[in-house]
Amino acid sequence: MNSYPLVSIITPSYNQAQFLEKTMLSVLEQDYPNIEYLVADGGSTDGSVEIIRKYEDRLAWWVSEKDRGQADAINKGFSHAKGEFIAWVNSDDYYLPGAISQAVKALQENPEAGLVYGNVQVVDKDEEIINTLTYGDWQLPDLMTFHIIGQPAVFMRRDILEKAGYLDLSYHFLLDHQLWLRIGLAAQYDYVPALWARAHYHEGCKNLAQAAEFGKEAHRIVEWIKSEPAFEPYLQKNQRKVDAGAERLNAFYLLDAGEYRASFRAYCRSLRLDPAAVLPEWYRMVYALFAPLGLEKWKESYLQRRRKKWKTTH
Repeated sequence: MNSYPLVSIITPSYNQAQFLEKTMLSVLEQDYPNIEYLVADGGSTDGSVEIIRKYEDRLAWWVSEKDRGQADAINKGFSHAKGEFIAWVNSDDYYLPGAISQAVKALQENPEAGLVYGNVQVVDKDEEIINTLTYGDWQLPDLMTFHIIGQPAVFMRRDILEKAGYLDLSYHFLLDHQLWLRIGLAAQYDYVPALWARAHYHEGCKNLAQAAEFGKEAHRIVEWIKSEPAFEPYLQKNQRKVDAGAERLNAFYLLDAGEYRASFRAYCRSLRLDPAAVLPEWYRMVYALFAPLGLEKWKESYLQRRRKKWKTTH
C-alpha cells in the first residue's frame, strides 16, 4: 500500500476573491506530501483569476470560463483528477492544518469506507467562530432522513465516486447530499470526530441568500429516493422518518428566510410524521410560531440561541 497515495482537491470558484486566497493556501500549505490541486473558476470578474494565477505554478490544472454552476465546475475538476482519493473545498471555505493527512489515514485504515468525514467549524466573514458542527457515526439510513454532513470535511475514494457518478447538475443546494446518498448505496461512510475544515457563513452564501430553496430540493430528493429501487430496503421501515427529515430541513431554512408561518407549518408536518425529528429544534419551532406577532423577547431569545448553536441541520 502506498504510504502517500495521490489526493486530488478541487476548488470551484466564482467571484469570491474575498475568501479565495485563504482557501487556496489552506490546501497548498497542508502537511500531506502528495496533493494535486485543481481550480475550476466560472469566469470571475472580481480579481479571483489574478489570485489563481498567483499560485498557478503549484496547481495541477485550472481554468476560468463560463460554466453551468457549482456542480458543473466541480465535475470538471473530477474529470481531470488523477488521485486515489478526492475532495472539493469551496472558495469560501478552507481546510484546517493536518486535515488531508488525517483523512488519508482514515481511508487507509477502513477500506470499506467510500467516504470519510470530520467536523466543521462555522465562522463569519471576520473569522469569528459561530459554532462547531459535530456530527455522528452516520450511515445511509441516517442521511436518508436528512442528517447533513459538512461538505468541506468530506473525502472520497475516486473509484467509488466514479461508480456512483458525478454531481447531478440539476441540484444547486443539496447537490453534495444527493451525491453522498448515491455513494452510500455503493460503500460505507466513516466518521472521524476531528475538526477538519471551516465554513464561512456570510450574507452571500446560499444558506442565507437562497435559504428557501433548500427545502424544495429536499423534497425532490425524497421523490428521487422513492423512485430508486436500490433504496427500497431502507425505505420499508423508515419512510415516515425520511418524509419528516425533509419537512424538518424545509422548516429550518424557511425560518432562516423569514417565512415564519410556512416554517411553522413545515415543523408541524414533521412533528406529525416523527416527533423525534423535531424535538432538538423545539426553540426554532416556537420562534416560527411567535415571530409573526412581533414579540421581541422571542426574537431576542431565538437569536441568542441561534448564534450559540448554529447548524445547517443535524
